[in-house]
Amino acid sequence: MSNVGKPIPHDSARGHVTGQADYIDDFTPMKGELFVELVGSRIARGEIKQIQLESARRVPGVVAILTAEDIPGPNHFGPIFAEEPVLAEATVHYVGQPVVVIAAESRDAAARARNLVEIEIETKTPILTIDDAVAHDSFIGPSRQIRRGEPDRALRTSPHRLSGTFISGGQEQFYLESQASIAYPDEEGRVVVHCSTQNPTETQQVVAETLGLGQHEVVCVCRRMGGAFGGKETQAVIPSVAAALVAVQTGRPARIVLNKDDDMCWTGKRHPYQTTYQIGYDDQGRVLAAKFDFHSNGGAFADLSTSVLERTMLHAENAYYIQDIEINARIFRTNFPPNTAFRGFGGPQGMAVIENALEEIAIELGEDSLDVRRLNCYGTTDRNVTPYGQVLRGNRLPEIFDQLERTSDYRQRAAAVAQFNGASRTHLKGLAMTPVKFGISFTTAFLNQGNALVNVYTDGTVQVSTGATEMGQGVNTKIQQIVADEFGLEIGHVRMMETSTEKNHNTSPSAASATTDLNGAAAIRACRQIKERMAQFAARQFADDESGIAGDPQSVRFADGFISDVRQPGQSIAFSDFTNMARRARVDLGARGFYATPGVDFNRETGRGNPFFYFTTGCAVAEVTVDRFTGDLVVDRVDLLMDIGRQINPGIDRGQVIGGFVQGMGYVTAEELKYDESGQLLSHSPTTYKIPNVTDIPRAFNVDFIENHENARNVRGSKAVGEPPLMLGLSVWVAAKNAISYSAQGRVPTLRIPATNEEILMSLTALEKATAEDPAETVQDPI
Repeated sequence: MSNVGKPIPHDSARGHVTGQADYIDDFTPMKGELFVELVGSRIARGEIKQIQLESARRVPGVVAILTAEDIPGPNHFGPIFAEEPVLAEATVHYVGQPVVVIAAESRDAAARARNLVEIEIETKTPILTIDDAVAHDSFIGPSRQIRRGEPDRALRTSPHRLSGTFISGGQEQFYLESQASIAYPDEEGRVVVHCSTQNPTETQQVVAETLGLGQHEVVCVCRRMGGAFGGKETQAVIPSVAAALVAVQTGRPARIVLNKDDDMCWTGKRHPYQTTYQIGYDDQGRVLAAKFDFHSNGGAFADLSTSVLERTMLHAENAYYIQDIEINARIFRTNFPPNTAFRGFGGPQGMAVIENALEEIAIELGEDSLDVRRLNCYGTTDRNVTPYGQVLRGNRLPEIFDQLERTSDYRQRAAAVAQFNGASRTHLKGLAMTPVKFGISFTTAFLNQGNALVNVYTDGTVQVSTGATEMGQGVNTKIQQIVADEFGLEIGHVRMMETSTEKNHNTSPSAASATTDLNGAAAIRACRQIKERMAQFAARQFADDESGIAGDPQSVRFADGFISDVRQPGQSIAFSDFTNMARRARVDLGARGFYATPGVDFNRETGRGNPFFYFTTGCAVAEVTVDRFTGDLVVDRVDLLMDIGRQINPGIDRGQVIGGFVQGMGYVTAEELKYDESGQLLSHSPTTYKIPNVTDIPRAFNVDFIENHENARNVRGSKAVGEPPLMLGLSVWVAAKNAISYSAQGRVPTLRIPATNEEILMSLTALEKATAEDPAETVQDPI
């Protein structure tokens, strides 16, 4: 009996679809519970002159109104730089920045009081673009560089060169459950915070510091989240502190749940980037040299921007070997909410630039872009060292490229696309194959650790607690399968407990696609400690003096709900009976396991080292159709092939791949953040912000995985699957660029991310206008 490798349903699947799964706002209100509202700045940048609270205090049901002056501990926090205020003091730096906390007996009373708070702010001109930030020397953190070879010399001597500026916009995480927390105080001023967070340890730490408590006086609990995608790695902190502050100040439970509009307006997004690039290449399209200057829009405060930017730099070359390369990067401070983690964590912004450049090389040379990409792909025995010096071991990318080319009928379809575009006067088709090589580990070394608590009970059942937080990605189900197999039990005998800092301390956030790797490995280590003790005891039970069989723990097996000695096939003890026997013999049936990822040693100062334990790789082929008159984009077909090692749960993995791809597709085609000139977000609801829906997914969607049993270093031979498929959504964007290029064969179109209908239409119009003004440069117009 094995549970690993089976598509066992998500442990909360039934609860999700029936509505029985509890989220923060589903918790039954306790007696005396208060409802909390935040009052945010209506100005993007300015100085606070006065806060009028008298009218708000007179609203019936209002219990407390708190400002920065009421915070007993430090008012600033941050995962890297502690520079962000919990509540604004003298200045405000973005629209929605929290200034006042209101607590009332009802939501209605809290909302009415919020509308009566008057904050007088002397407005200053906000910095809203990267260009403005450059002009004002407005930075976050230091500039960084990764460099190999002699890129300047190689650029000068390259037969061909191209350069440009690439723009990629932000993206809203759009989790279904908004930021939410409930704080429960006790009689001694301590507090338990139930929070929708990817990072219970950080929530515990910041709540404790802000309230002037020790971390031992704060417990953070997370049962599940209604989505997160990175948006709850750091940004769950302020709502949690607000609820905890009210709870400790009033001695009453306090609940805060942001509405969707406030959540979207006040929280950080995926970082927008403005990147300049220079590429040198030869007559075949081989990249000889590259220089990238990544400019990231960090928003008002640092948050995780430096780590996001670092991952951008580490993925700037994506799946391609470039001998002479220079990667420079800087974060710019603007007056938007602090931008934060988002699935891919800077990887998409880096990969998009090189994919754009390779498509432009193919257009310039009149070659199929697949040939250009395959030519530049990392090798298996040579050309397999990254710009930062990490050897790409076990590289299956060439195999994935070649297999997907065959199974997707790429060559025949490319010919059909060209034929279609030569005949149609109303539509254009595009085709592109793009890869992903995504590094798995936190690039901050100390975060690569996990711990797990496993308790075996006398009826043969098991409880498992880890630092992993469940946000719908299925990590609990995977760990449940792993633990059940360790003890040879049916999966129903293992229960995953809610994540709590009381049971799993000093944990890393559920992020970086490493959650199953870290916490699953820790759980295995805990199980094996228990099994070692049980095997010692079992060996004594199976010893047989008459037959001369001595006790041997190495011969003890845990399988199919029984414990046995392989030397005595006829003898076995039911696991539930044995655990009761072991307890009566005073055998310890509980253990804490700890795991630290080995060999992670990147030095960000030198830009050299091994930031990743391994890489998850894959490719996708996308075929699209573009309406020449409206810019409407239809994704006709996607073929996707990935190497994710040996799958712990094929059903969950497949869901993650499909969901990640569609979210990536949304990022590059539809999800556009629109702000007015004052820095106010305009696209702050499902009616104005366009995420993919069922009509946007590919008409044909083929997902497959290669066989790979060589990844023996990781838990059960698996590879991370959470983030890598999102980057394959770039194939849709590149296919759109490929389609547009047919409108003026030989000319290179400019296309930003996201390629909305409007952006596509503007790109087509600009290309056709340039052709009309200078037709001599056009090689061929098939229309």
